Amino acid sequence: MDQSLQNLLDKEQQKLNSALTSYITTLDIPDHLRESVLYSIEAGGKRLRPLLMKLTCTGLGGDPEKVYPAAVALEMIHTYSLIHDDLPAMDDDTYRRGQLTNHKKYGEATAILAGDGLLTNSFHVITTSDLYTDQEKVSIVTKLSRASGLEGMVAGQYLDMEAEHRKISISDLERIHHLKTGRLISFAVEIGGFLAGVSPSKMEILKEFGDCLGIIFQIQDDILDIEGDQEIIGKRVGSDVDNEKSTYPSILGLEGAKQYKTKYVKEAVRCLQKVGLENTDLALISSYLSERNQ
Repeated sequence: MDQSLQNLLDKEQQKLNSALTSYITTLDIPDHLRESVLYSIEAGGKRLRPLLMKLTCTGLGGDPEKVYPAAVALEMIHTYSLIHDDLPAMDDDTYRRGQLTNHKKYGEATAILAGDGLLTNSFHVITTSDLYTDQEKVSIVTKLSRASGLEGMVAGQYLDMEAEHRKISISDLERIHHLKTGRLISFAVEIGGFLAGVSPSKMEILKEFGDCLGIIFQIQDDILDIEGDQEIIGKRVGSDVDNEKSTYPSILGLEGAKQYKTKYVKEAVRCLQKVGLENTDLALISSYLSERNQ
C-alpha cells in the first residue's frame, strides 16, 4: 500500500476509534453489556466506510468534520452486522479480526443484545448531533435505515443464507451483495456527497460509484477466502467453501472472478472521472479496496 494512503488510514482509524469509544463510554449501560459492545467496537477494522464518506465529502469541497456523526453511526451498524453474522444461526464463525467472535467471548444472548444496541443507538448519534440541521438529520436517518434494513443489508444477509447449498446465477449473486455489502458502502459515498451539497446528477453518479465499490469489495473478500492468509485476515480462510456458499470464484472460477472484478474497477474509475475525483485520495482508497490482502 502507498505510504501516504497508509498514513491516512491510520490517522482516520485513530480519530474514528476515539469517537466511537467516547460515545459508548458516555452511555449508562450495564457493565458486562458495555464490555461486550466495546470488545467488538475496539477490535480494529479498517474503518473503510467512514473513510469513504469523508474522502467523498472533502473531495467535493465539503466540511470534513460534518461527516463524523454519520460515520460513527455507520460504523456502529457495520459492527452490529458483524456480531450478528458470526452467530451460530448465521455464519457460525469463531474468529473475527484475529480474536474470538463476540458470542464466543460473551455468550449468544449478550452478543445479540450488543448488536441490537449498536443498531438502535446509531440513529441516536445522528439525531442528537449539533452539526446537522433537522432536515439533514431526517435525510441521513432515512437513507441509513433503508440501506441497513429490510430493503438493504438485512435482505442481503437473508438472501445470502438462502443461497447456501444451491447454485445461483451471477445476477442473483450480484443482487445479494448489492444489498448485503453494497448498500452501506454506497450510503457512505452518498452521504459524503450529500453533506458537500452536490447536485442531483452528481449524486446519481456517486451512487453508481458506491455500487461498484460494493461489488469490488465483495469479490475481493471471496478471493481472499481462497488465497488469503488467515494470520493477516484475522478470520478462518475457506469458510465459504465449507458452508457451500455461492461466491464469485465458485460461479466464475478464481481467474474469472478476478476478471469480473476488473470490469467493476474500470467502471468505478469512470464514475470518478465524471465527478472530477479521479486524482484524489478517494481514487487511491478505491484502488486499495480491489487489491487489499485483509
